Amino acid sequence: MLAVENINTYYGTSHILHNVSLEIRDGEIVVLLGRNGVGKSTTLKSIMGIAPSKTGKITLNGEEITHLTPDKIARRGISFIPEDRRIIPNLTVFENLRLGMLIRGKNVNLDETMEMVFQYFPKLRERLNQMGESLSGGEQQMLTTARGLVANPQLMMIDEPTEGLAPLIVEEIWGMLKKLHENKVTLLLVEQNYEMSLKLSDNLRAYILEKGHVRMSGRREDLQAKQEEVEKYLGVKL
Repeated sequence: MLAVENINTYYGTSHILHNVSLEIRDGEIVVLLGRNGVGKSTTLKSIMGIAPSKTGKITLNGEEITHLTPDKIARRGISFIPEDRRIIPNLTVFENLRLGMLIRGKNVNLDETMEMVFQYFPKLRERLNQMGESLSGGEQQMLTTARGLVANPQLMMIDEPTEGLAPLIVEEIWGMLKKLHENKVTLLLVEQNYEMSLKLSDNLRAYILEKGHVRMSGRREDLQAKQEEVEKYLGVKL
């Protein structure tokens, strides 16, 4: 589905991503792991065209999207859920969701789409007429993920979905991500919690970044077989 080939991304004169390559197949869940500041979020932003790569190539279903603007990439079928969520605080939950549907034009069955949202995020049914600013952190994460989902994307990229949330809410968010994956939604996640990430799927694949380089990649069992090396790059004792 998505292929990232040797991209190099800069912020000004700072070289952030160094020949980063990865791939995501249809229906997969792939996790980017690594310490803070190693380039995980920048990888998502480069794919989305928010922080365009200077060199390298990004293709979606064989079509190059490297130099497209974020809105055109979204129309190709990629949803990006940023770490800071970016819900519209003075719009209701329903109005935020309607914004996510705009990219589909008139090809939206509103009732069916809303029922799909409530299957994944039942709490949002109760909050439908509340302002975005009145939601808890966990509810805001649900809303921003739902807003990405109603665009009917081929790929959802979610940056730090559990950052700053209470443990019970974290469990709820992970349950939602597992349900999305079980229903064949293709996911690319940035996450700090290594052990929790590996529980999302038996077939999960991960890439470990360090200083803007991909240092390791593989399935869950591949990483577990190289625990000492994983610990070195993540900076934690597993």
